[in-house]
Amino acid sequence: MTTSILSGLVFGAWAVAVTIGDCRSRRVPNVLVAIGLAAALAAALVHAGPARIGVAQALGAAAIGFAALMPFFVLGVMGAGDVKVFAVLGAWCGLHVLLDLWIVASLAAGVHAVSMLIASRWRSSAARYQGVQIFSVGERRGTPYAACLTLPALAWLVWQCAAGGLR
Repeated sequence: MTTSILSGLVFGAWAVAVTIGDCRSRRVPNVLVAIGLAAALAAALVHAGPARIGVAQALGAAAIGFAALMPFFVLGVMGAGDVKVFAVLGAWCGLHVLLDLWIVASLAAGVHAVSMLIASRWRSSAARYQGVQIFSVGERRGTPYAACLTLPALAWLVWQCAAGGLR
C-alpha cells in the first residue's frame, strides 16, 4: 500500500471521527484536532496527502483556514472546534480546496438550520394544538458545522480516488 493511499485512509478515518463526534455531542475534542493536524503534516512531509502538498503549503493553508473562520468564533456564531477543524482540513486538502469546502459546508449548514426550524415549528404547532407546553425543542442545538465541513471533504477524497489522484 502506498503512502498516498495510507494517508487517504487516515484522512478519511479522521474525517469520519470528527463527523460522528460533532453530530453526537456538537463538540470536537482537541485531541482529535491535534491527531488530524499531526497526520496531515506527516503526510505533507513526503507529499503523500490527498492534495500532495508540502509542509509549507499545508501550514499556510491551515493558517488561512483558521484565520478565515476565526471572526465567526469571535462573534459567537461558531464553535472553536469548527474553526480548528477547518484549519486541519486546510493542512490536508490545501488552499485550493478550502473555498469549495467552505461553500458546500455553508450550504449544508443552511439546509440543516432551515430543516430544524421547520421541524421545531411543526412540533411546536402540533403541541399547541394538543395543549402541551414546549420549552425546548431538544437536547442538541445548533448545526454540527464541523460535520458539514468534513462531509464534503470526504466527498472530495472519494472524487480524488476515483480520478486516480491517490496511488
